[in-house]
Amino acid sequence: MTEKISVLVVDDIPETRENLKKLLYFESDIDIAGMAATGQEAVDLARKLHPNIVLMDINMPDMDGISASQEITRAAPTAQVIMMSVQSEADYLRRSMLAGAMDFLTKPFTSEELTSSIRRVFQMGADRRASLPAIATAREPSTQGPDWTPSGAGRPQPTGKLLLVYSPKGGTGCSTVACNLAIALHQSTSKEVGLVDASLQFGSIDVMLNLQGNRSIADAVNRRGELEGDLLGALMAPHPSGIRVLAAPPTPELSESISADQMKEVLSTMTRTLDYVVVDTWSYLDDIVLAVMDLADRVLLVMTPEIPSIKGTKQFFEIAEALEFPLEQVDVVLNKVVVRDGIRADQLETSMHHPIQAQLDYDPKVMRQAVNQGLPLSMSQPNHPLAEKFVQLAQHEVSMLHPEPAAETQQPVEAPRAKQPARAGLFGRLKK
Repeated sequence: MTEKISVLVVDDIPETRENLKKLLYFESDIDIAGMAATGQEAVDLARKLHPNIVLMDINMPDMDGISASQEITRAAPTAQVIMMSVQSEADYLRRSMLAGAMDFLTKPFTSEELTSSIRRVFQMGADRRASLPAIATAREPSTQGPDWTPSGAGRPQPTGKLLLVYSPKGGTGCSTVACNLAIALHQSTSKEVGLVDASLQFGSIDVMLNLQGNRSIADAVNRRGELEGDLLGALMAPHPSGIRVLAAPPTPELSESISADQMKEVLSTMTRTLDYVVVDTWSYLDDIVLAVMDLADRVLLVMTPEIPSIKGTKQFFEIAEALEFPLEQVDVVLNKVVVRDGIRADQLETSMHHPIQAQLDYDPKVMRQAVNQGLPLSMSQPNHPLAEKFVQLAQHEVSMLHPEPAAETQQPVEAPRAKQPARAGLFGRLKK
């Protein structure tokens, strides 16, 4: 039998609760588990019923939907919140996501919009429910807060995978790809995902995600010997999407104190603590970027269909080949694609002798709005075709990072990695 989706309806207006119940009455795969008129009642029922979905009104008299959602994510970890409001301003959406909501519905909405949101959010939480089969032991009280479980504390220590997002040409959209890829990885796998801003001088990941922390990768470098414990969780800013972010230094001069070896040590620690680590970098192949390349399990090479970007990408492949970096670990992402543009993807593949894994359409208005609001497209508009392409890209990377067991025994990348200490020196000789 198909698993039924249990729903808790929360609204202070009785007529609204009844109307929502009627909208869902004839859906065979959805079951109304309960209804609550206040935020505190919703928290109590969620703790008792452990629903799959909580339909939460944002404005209520005693405890508003934001506070109630935060309490519910702690009391019932398998429950996922869909926020409802007559207000559709970006601030309401941002506050909802910060509280842990997975979707936002603006009243009035249709039956189709409601059921589509419920089923989509339910599907997004499939992996999380599978990882928390015993509700009673799903989350124990902890001094570390509700969102961070340090390595070794109640979960198997993962062998994390590192994904490097890089472009030899600035302005191709690396930071946008890195943010949306990290969020899509978490949405697709429900695994622990970290996002690192290794564009040390002028990184902007924290701004793009509307994060306002006072910790950065500079703090992690200074205390890298202590990161195996709980400190890493404290240094990484939690994001409403579920990922954790290690920001770039707050001032450019702090970047000068970070060496390639220190960067490798911090990232190595993160891969022992997190399942996936996505690293955004700048456009130089300096010692820092080469150090990240040495650790990378996958490299996403971002380019645009413009001659300067194409030239830089071809030069990167030439250098990567000389550095003996395994090119099968490189996926080309063609960004800002315009339909019927003069340069086609197949022409680029022929020119580079390398396939293009993903093509991301050029939608400047939507992307500019996402950046200015601090809400990546994967969160603000999960049904947008471009957001779906990020999900497909994330799923592809997961499939490449976790191949069939027979393929793993071949260990294709171990031999090139034995040459890691010589790469920076080889690059220096290439420059000469």
